[in-house]
Amino acid sequence: MELKLMMEKLGAPQTHLGLKNMIKEVDEDFDGKLSFREFLLIFHKAAAGELEEDSGLLTLAKLSEIDVSIEGVKGAKNFFEAKVQALSSASKFEAEIRAEQDERKREEEERKHRRAAFRELKSAFTQ
Repeated sequence: MELKLMMEKLGAPQTHLGLKNMIKEVDEDFDGKLSFREFLLIFHKAAAGELEEDSGLLTLAKLSEIDVSIEGVKGAKNFFEAKVQALSSASKFEAEIRAEQDERKREEEERKHRRAAFRELKSAFTQ
């Protein structure tokens, strides 16, 4: 829903199917949603020329560029500083996500271990 609203505000509205295709193009974890990392991947793929020509993502990436002749040098400076800050905070964000995922994996392993220990004790009492 947020992607739909953003595309409408940028003046490039998309159909429901178009939005699904946009997400599918960068959805690395196949959850049908755009994570922050996947959102940044849009701009990485656009810079590398890896987005499909008729993709709404290419439109999104182009709409996010800045024209120095219109915005001026100070506007461009602010734009790029904001992008650098977003990228550096993205690294921190990714590290936090990895830490959370590692914690969840550890908790799940611990849960499995406790269940196995409980089953073992249970079998000792039922025999």
